[in-house]
Amino acid sequence: MSDIIKYKEYYANVQFSSKDDVFYGKILGINDLVTFEGQSVKELRKSFKEAVEDYIETCRELNKTPEKTYKGSFNIRVSPDLHRDAALVALQKNVSLNDFVKNAISYAIKHTNIVKAETAS
Repeated sequence: MSDIIKYKEYYANVQFSSKDDVFYGKILGINDLVTFEGQSVKELRKSFKEAVEDYIETCRELNKTPEKTYKGSFNIRVSPDLHRDAALVALQKNVSLNDFVKNAISYAIKHTNIVKAETAS
């Protein structure tokens, strides 16, 4: 079992270990390793919130800006042929390559059955 939860602007994947009889997870999208666990879903959610708050506080103490999980920009590697084809379609549509890729991602997400992250209460 694996799922995604959210608290503030942070996301985490959560899983269940039947061997250890515990729920556990880690914060996604940051370079630091921040993990948490709980014996129940309620404990897991509480532990996740505490992990996020502790991460933010630790960053403050280290005079480090806490990373936000998703900043809105990323690099993508594609084959030269796909790059060319995308650029040509963008030119034909009279949009930038960035806008073409943004629209393609948006379209793919809207047409995929994905489960939105559940907000930790």
